[in-house]
Amino acid sequence: HGQALARGVPANAIMAELFGKATGCSKGKGGSMHLFDVGRRFMGGHGIVGGHIPLAAGLGFAIRYKGGDQLCICYFGEAAVNIGAFHETLNMASVYRLPVIFVCENNRYGMGTAFERVAAVTDVVEHACSYDMAAELVNGMDVLAVYDATRRAAERARKGGRPTLLEVRTYRFMGHSMSDPLHGVYRTKEEVEEQRKRDPISQLAGKLKEEGVLDEAGLDALDAEARAEAEGAVRFADQSPDPDAAELTTHVLAD
Repeated sequence: HGQALARGVPANAIMAELFGKATGCSKGKGGSMHLFDVGRRFMGGHGIVGGHIPLAAGLGFAIRYKGGDQLCICYFGEAAVNIGAFHETLNMASVYRLPVIFVCENNRYGMGTAFERVAAVTDVVEHACSYDMAAELVNGMDVLAVYDATRRAAERARKGGRPTLLEVRTYRFMGHSMSDPLHGVYRTKEEVEEQRKRDPISQLAGKLKEEGVLDEAGLDALDAEARAEAEGAVRFADQSPDPDAAELTTHVLAD
């Protein structure tokens, strides 16, 4: 849910939505898969894998039609690139020169299935050449590398109306869901422990100390602030009211 936080959706509203409470950003009806806050231009998570990718092209077309320097960033996992809508959307985005950044977060596993078992082309970035689209392969465990690649893609979108495909290679430390074991079924404990050495937050913290931006006390203060915000959001969600049954069918269609 980091994208929602990045767009400015309050942690309280996100946590309340995870609790299914009326104070949630989707009024308690969406849960983890359907966060939405149009006021902050966060256009939602979607339960169908890859189902939101065409919507990004629609948003990009609206931006282009109305004019302005906005852009749309569309996030999805590597498993989504095997659906037809991914390819159709990349083609349309390139044909119409839509200001969209497609970000594939490739964490190597679609639920419990290794990507190479289901994909003929495992370098997602290679798909871009079929649609004459700019593309970059990015180390997703390096925060600054992701920032730089995104900045370049944003410049292409704003100055030339060109879409970009970013393949951000990362790793999922935890299970896919509560029922998914951390390791021992489709990956080994040793694999997970080795990948944890590349944790992007730890690496960024080390770089900040190395450059003299923050010392250990400053990092501890940031950690304490983040923990306090998360714990406060849990308390807010726990104390929030449940949705009223009379609201069950509101917002099914646009009100």
